[in-house]
Amino acid sequence: MGRSKRKNNHSESQDLIPFLGPLQAIQNLLFKYNNRGVVIGGVAASLLGTPRFTADLDAVFLLSFEDIPLFLSEALNQGIKPRITDPIRFAKKSRVLLLRHEASYIDIDISLGVLPFEIEMVQRSKAVIVGPLQLQIPTPEDLIIMKAVAHRSKDLEDIEAIAANHPGMDKERIRNWVEQFGEALDLPDLWAMISKHL
Repeated sequence: MGRSKRKNNHSESQDLIPFLGPLQAIQNLLFKYNNRGVVIGGVAASLLGTPRFTADLDAVFLLSFEDIPLFLSEALNQGIKPRITDPIRFAKKSRVLLLRHEASYIDIDISLGVLPFEIEMVQRSKAVIVGPLQLQIPTPEDLIIMKAVAHRSKDLEDIEAIAANHPGMDKERIRNWVEQFGEALDLPDLWAMISKHL
């Protein structure tokens, strides 16, 4: 995983103040799991693109189903609890753990990463400094790929902002993965849709 770091501007840090507690808890979990994961979603989009409002936190951890009980125990030590009654059963169906940081009442969705792209994304991730925190986030290319798969209006806006901030990024990597996901999801026009925003 990349170890390059950059300090973010004051406004970015200010926007993330309400999330410092849960972000620290997530990063503590990442440290326990040898940084086998990344913070994604609105937080990563704000850091790599344009700061924007986000109501919750998202991360990807490279975890198997067998890892879930111990992970939930470690999360509890960080003040993070399940927000549904049977989180393990739900995660086995959806590959997502629905959690909540108790002190801040901020929801946290942890995706269980198993796909080759997700493994690559974690391996290529980098550490950035945000106020008092060091966070592990994806490269601009990999966050764009994730957002291309979701391709909601806010994801397309994030893609434009990230692309504007990183004009030298590897667009061939983005195209390769977006086309693969488009084929897998039966969305043959996915790359044509995304490329307009790069």
